[in-house]
Amino acid sequence: DPCQNGGRWTGTACLCPPNVDGPRCEFGATTINLTAELGPFVTMMARVTNREFSEDMEDASSPGHRRFTEEFSRTMDGIYRNVSDYRGIRVLSLTRGSVVVNYRIQLRPLPGNASLERRALELLAVANAAAQPGNCSRSADGLCFTATSARATRAASLALNYTELCRSHVPANFSRFYFPYRTANGLLCVTNCTLNVPGSFDCHQG
Repeated sequence: DPCQNGGRWTGTACLCPPNVDGPRCEFGATTINLTAELGPFVTMMARVTNREFSEDMEDASSPGHRRFTEEFSRTMDGIYRNVSDYRGIRVLSLTRGSVVVNYRIQLRPLPGNASLERRALELLAVANAAAQPGNCSRSADGLCFTATSARATRAASLALNYTELCRSHVPANFSRFYFPYRTANGLLCVTNCTLNVPGSFDCHQG
C-alpha cells in the first residue's frame, strides 16, 4: 500500500481522506474551509438497520468508517438536495445498534426571524419521509434508517480556539503548519503555501 496519511489503496490509485491531497496522499490540502463549523447547524441521530456495525467503524481513519460515511453522506445529500439552506453533513460518530449515526447538518445562515428549532423538526420530518429501499436486507442497494432526534445550535460554542479547530482537521504531522484566516464570508484554515494570504510564498508543490 503506497498511500500515506490514512489514504486507502484501491488497486489503481490512492483514495485520500478529507483535507489530504496528492497521488499518494502526501500533501495537506492548501485551503480548508471551516465556515460551516461556525453554525448554524442541527445535530441529528439516525439508526441504520440494514448495515452491520464493526469495531473498526469507531475509528474515523479506518476503511470501514470511511466507506459507511461516504454512503450515508450520499444518502443525506439526496434527501436534502431540495432544502434551500442545506450545505452538507458531517458524521460525528458511529456506534453499535445496527449502526447508530450521530451527524451534523450544516446550514446557511437563516433570516433573523427564522426559528432554528422549527427548522430542526422540519429536517427530522424530511429524513423520515424519504423513500427507502423496499428490500432492507444487509445487501440492499441503499440505506434503511430512522432519524430519531434533532437538536438546533444557532452558533458554535467553540470549545477549541480557531487555531486548535483548524489543526484538528488535518493529519497530525501537518498540523503545525496550519493557521486560521478569517475572511468576510467565514473561516479558512491555510498555510504559508496558500496563495493570496499574508506571508504566503511559493512552496514548489511541497
